[in-house]
Order: sequence, then C-alpha cells, then structure tokens
Amino acid sequence: MHSLLLLMFLVHTVWVTTANVTNDCASNVKTIFILSGQSNMSGRGGVFNQTNPTGMVNLTWDGDVPPECQPNPSIVRLSAELKWVEAKEPLHKDIDVNKTCGVGPGMSFANTLLKRDQNIGVIGLVPCAIGGTNITQWARGGCLYNEMIRRTKAALQSGGTIRGMLWYQGESDTMDLEDATLYKGRLKKFFKHVREDLQLPTLPIVQVALATAPGPYMEVVRKGQLGLKLPNLRCVDATGLPVGPDFLHLTTPAQVQLGLMLADAFVHT
Repeated sequence: MHSLLLLMFLVHTVWVTTANVTNDCASNVKTIFILSGQSNMSGRGGVFNQTNPTGMVNLTWDGDVPPECQPNPSIVRLSAELKWVEAKEPLHKDIDVNKTCGVGPGMSFANTLLKRDQNIGVIGLVPCAIGGTNITQWARGGCLYNEMIRRTKAALQSGGTIRGMLWYQGESDTMDLEDATLYKGRLKKFFKHVREDLQLPTLPIVQVALATAPGPYMEVVRKGQLGLKLPNLRCVDATGLPVGPDFLHLTTPAQVQLGLMLADAFVHT
C-alpha cells in the first residue's frame, strides 16, 4: 500500500512539473516560426536502414544529436496536442508520424538565432512538415494546409509573434513534367494564401531550393524555386550539401549546415 501511494505521488509530481513547464513555456514564447514542407524539413538526418533478425529492413534513427541541435531552455515546440513543450530532436516525431524522423534544420536554425540575438526571447517552433507530399497537397483547403494554419493560429493563443516560415518541399514534384512545370505558379499561390490566411501580408518566408530529388525534373522545379520573386522571400540553395545513402535525404551534418544557412537568410529578409 505504501509503495502504491508513493507511486501515485511520483506520478502526480511528474504531471504537475510537466504542466508547469508547459505553462511557463506558453507564457514566455515571444518569437514563432513555422516549419513546413516534406521530409527534408521534417528531418531524416541520421535515419538509416537496419535489418532485424527476421530479415525485414526497418528505418531507424541513430539518436545522434550534434551540439548545434541540442535542447535549449529558450526553444520550445508546439506538440501534436497543441501544447508548448521542450524542443528536442526529432522535432517532427509526433507530426510526421508515418515516417521515421531524425535531425532536421529547425534546432540548428533556432540555436543560431539565439546566439546572434539574445533579445529574441523564447523561440517557439511549429512543426508541420509531412514527408512525401506534393505541392498540390498543400493547396488551400486541403488537410495539410488547413492543419498547418490551425496549428499556427493555436500557437498564437498564448501570445508571441509569428516571425517567419521555413519551407523545404518539392522533391515529390520532380516525378512528373507537368507538376514540375506548374510548380512555380503553385508555390507562389501557396505563399500568397498562407500570408492571407494568417493576416500577415509581409510574413518573411525562407524556402530551400532542392539538393536532390527522386524524379528526372529536379532542375525544372529548382528553376521555379530560384526564380520566384516575392517581397520578404529568400531562397537558400541546398545544392552541394551532403546526402545519405538513399541519395535523397540530407545527412545530420548537412541539416546542421542548412539550419545555419536558413538563419543567415532570415536575418537578411
């Protein structure tokens, strides 16, 4: 009986501590960033194939978190339950749930900003990326778009200001020539709708131009990404960043470098 009471006390203590952390995070969040797109934004750094004893191949994250991606008391993330919690890798573990998530650019980005501007306050990251998605799946009115807007508006309920969106997507649009050709126009419309629905007509957006792609029309998509001109929009070119053995996803060191590049671009939007 004594052991049961002790266990109940410990569980209650943990719950209260967690609740207080969440509430403290919520009251302190000052600067909010949306992280959206597909797998390389969600993060596949450190994810590799591992064959189990039955001969089946499973994707497994190696758990390696470099110094640039370590947790920081001044960085929180919006969970799938719409609560501010401690931000730590993998940031998209409860969002991109049908895939194995690893290191993405978000923590490196946030830690870099904190080092450069100590007055930026607590950074709140809103993970929304889903692997394997086409730009048409992010069109206004679709479930991915609606969920991103819903999560972003929920992030504002406890205060803070949306300072920008990081967007890395397009690999899936390289498979078909029509999708690749129409990509630029669809992306422009997507950015326009996001700004309208968040009532932030000058929202800073930093997008990533593809480093790799599974389809033959990567250069068509890249041309659209690099050629899109909108106010407060910057494009970071991921060409040359190291990719893993699947020749598609950025490695952990590459994601760290991408986070630094995104921070540089944001500072200059």
